[in-house]
Amino acid sequence: MERSAGSKTVQVILKNILAWFASLLVIVPMLLVLLNAFKADGETINMNLQLPKQWIFSNFATVIEKGKLIRSFLNSLLYAGAGTIITVMFGAMAAYVFSRRRSKGMNVVYMYVVLGMVIPINYVTLTKTMLTLHLTNTALGIILLYMALQTPFTVFLIYGFVSKIPVELDEAAILDGCSPMQLYWKVVFPMLKSAIVTAGVLCFLNCWNEFMMPLYFLHSSEKWPMTLAIYNFFGQYEMKWNLICADVLLTCAPVIIIYLACQKYIVGGQTAGAVKG
Repeated sequence: MERSAGSKTVQVILKNILAWFASLLVIVPMLLVLLNAFKADGETINMNLQLPKQWIFSNFATVIEKGKLIRSFLNSLLYAGAGTIITVMFGAMAAYVFSRRRSKGMNVVYMYVVLGMVIPINYVTLTKTMLTLHLTNTALGIILLYMALQTPFTVFLIYGFVSKIPVELDEAAILDGCSPMQLYWKVVFPMLKSAIVTAGVLCFLNCWNEFMMPLYFLHSSEKWPMTLAIYNFFGQYEMKWNLICADVLLTCAPVIIIYLACQKYIVGGQTAGAVKG
């Protein structure tokens, strides 16, 4: 018994050490960016974790002005916001249909949609399609691409939530005279609050952080989102790490705030949605 208790204690200590090490891998880079964003030019040459000798708050004003972050912020907000709203709304509808109509044909269509999470993107074909439809270098084209990227995971996530809603509720609503649209919007949709918030936040984070699609399909710097603004700013000020860190911090701030504000929905929502699918 003593040996068993001792082995459990050792396991707990090892797990705690591993957890601390994993936490440091995440915290140290974030702390490095945070501290160096407030330093003067000469202090950031070595990129260390020392506190700034003088806290320079004007770095952020310089970044906003020279990096044209206000315009990029509005572009990112448009692309990620529109892409998220449309994706979640239509993804929830699709998940409801897939969950309720479980025929062989519908299951094949569902698997076809969900496979989009793992199948790699063929950029040659995608580029040809975008050129043919005249969607390159347009806000509509980027929003549609974001929708295509996020729809598989959104459908997969919400599908698990819908599957937990008893079919008897649908039958009772129909007996009470609800039409299919009324059934969905007045009965089912209000019960998907956690799923909608979870899918919406995750979709927004992914769209906001997307880099490859805008890089390939947005040729005008006037239409660049925040991710490309950082890329361009780094090329111009590659030796001024204080400005680069301030740029990175400003870009990450919106998604960090949104994630922290909706964290309880995300954790609870993913757990609930993973129970049945």
